[in-house]
Amino acid sequence: MTVLDPDKIRQLPGWNDAPIHICMDADCRGLTFCCKPGYSLTFAFKCKRDEVLKELGISSGEFIKIKEDFSKINGWDSDLTCFGSLAYCCMRKGGCPRRDPALEIRYPNKSREEFMKIYFEKKKELAKKILEAVKEPKANDKVKFFLDLF
Repeated sequence: MTVLDPDKIRQLPGWNDAPIHICMDADCRGLTFCCKPGYSLTFAFKCKRDEVLKELGISSGEFIKIKEDFSKINGWDSDLTCFGSLAYCCMRKGGCPRRDPALEIRYPNKSREEFMKIYFEKKKELAKKILEAVKEPKANDKVKFFLDLF
């Protein structure tokens, strides 16, 4: 039986038991907070995104399509963010000089508390979409527990 490691989850507005980042050994739901493949990363030596995607049988192209389709549906495209979309932003609760102004523009009449709650609720939805893209039977066994959490 799979159990959530309390050191690898956070209680966020809009998402209880949210995973930490993949690079910090999160469960596969943490892919929702990963950057766009194909770019050099400051902490590339820690990055486990490609390894986890491979374990789940999701190509980089599929991952990008899932995130960018989600972004378009939710009005999350933004030139202010690092990779052109809030879908690629991380979980930093303490604030981000790129993500937070993009959220303020996307949700203009909301307080920071309100738009962060929306952000984490949407990141939870995105995590589910990513895990639903898993098609290989062996990988499906890995994600079933996490899909049941939604």
